[in-house]
Amino acid sequence: MARNVHTRIGIIGGSGLYDPGILEDTQQIKMTTPFGAPSAPITVGYLKGVSVAFLPRHGIGHWIPPHKINYRANIWALKELGVERIIAVSAVGSLQEHIKPGDLVVPDQFIDFTKTRVYTFYDGGKVYHVSLADPFCPVLRDLLINTAKSFGYSVHEKGTYICIEGPRFSTRAESKMFRQFADIIGMTLVPEVTLARELEICYATLALVTDYDVWAEKPVDAQEVVR
Repeated sequence: MARNVHTRIGIIGGSGLYDPGILEDTQQIKMTTPFGAPSAPITVGYLKGVSVAFLPRHGIGHWIPPHKINYRANIWALKELGVERIIAVSAVGSLQEHIKPGDLVVPDQFIDFTKTRVYTFYDGGKVYHVSLADPFCPVLRDLLINTAKSFGYSVHEKGTYICIEGPRFSTRAESKMFRQFADIIGMTLVPEVTLARELEICYATLALVTDYDVWAEKPVDAQEVVR
């Protein structure tokens, strides 16, 4: 399946990003892993002559909710293709007034509020403790920040992403608590980032702010997030 395919760059698409239209000369690769199948066939193509692998984490058409994504299969499959660096795109809500809808955030920290997910590849037979003091790749973070600036986007160079279980959104009380500690809120960063670290893959997130979370007056709307 992955035979004769080798690509060093991986892109994981989030809500609203299911089709890698920027890639040329593409092929679809169906993968299997020791942890099951990834969310969708992986599209491998070229961006300005560079081989890139693209995977929509929610599946094609957004049919997999965040708490049901097979994160281990997704990261393992990209590693099998030779991926060494992952840029993960995600839709998030803002927990702070100065981070506005339409802004980009390149987080440097996260807080994990998920509950039922499988966080590791190490289920037994070996004890392995991974350091996550600085969970994101500094090289990829700088690349994302500089590229966003060069295109004139409003980009926040740091931020703490709080990851909740989903698929429900927060209550107002939860949202007001979260904004004391974090800047943006989403449902897919964990365990994606930790699994990438276990496989020694450089990982960074480009977060697109779709709305203010419910600490603000207007409740979060799922259709607005996908748009």
